[in-house]
Amino acid sequence: MPVVLICAPTPLEGELSDTLLWRNDIERHHTGRYEAALALAVAAQPRLTLIDRRMPRAAELVQSLRNDPQTRRSSLVVVAPGDFEPGELELLAAGANGILRLPANHGWNLRLDQLLSIPARREARFSVDFLVEATIEGSAQSGTAMNLSARGMLLQARDALSVGDWLSLSFRLPGTFIDGQGRVVRHAGAAQYGVLFEGLERDGRKQIEDYIASLPQA
Repeated sequence: MPVVLICAPTPLEGELSDTLLWRNDIERHHTGRYEAALALAVAAQPRLTLIDRRMPRAAELVQSLRNDPQTRRSSLVVVAPGDFEPGELELLAAGANGILRLPANHGWNLRLDQLLSIPARREARFSVDFLVEATIEGSAQSGTAMNLSARGMLLQARDALSVGDWLSLSFRLPGTFIDGQGRVVRHAGAAQYGVLFEGLERDGRKQIEDYIASLPQA
């Protein structure tokens, strides 16, 4: 049974009861306290953790959950009312996978389903060549992929990147090249950045999935 942890100063049942999170086959936990959220994340091992932007120490909580080896594999998503606020960049930089806007709409279930279905991620290192279109026009950069999934990679970059940068990616897997677009969604520290694939050419996603499946189990 998938486990979901909801971290919010007040219960969000009224806002989220019409989403797939309130299905009978979802186990839910709720807390409004930072320390309790850390403890529950370790004990319950949620597949998805929702963090209300209005919760005290929200960015610190995202960063703590992402940095702890016992909780870092959980999908972390921020829920926020109203329009975008500049402070939300701090939450993405701390390690959140994305932000969902309240009130919940029909698009929520598709995104929640994606977040609950965490793809396999294996430790793999290989050279990556990429072009930072957003900040260094026409300048080829190089980096190393620290790990890889069908949806993105943890990239150790030679030069500094920023959350929101768009990248043109090109890298070699055994027997093939992968080309496509990606976006920096979080700063993981020590020149490391979480990159979300926004479009891979040809059957790039399937090639990555096949490659990951061929790796030895961790």
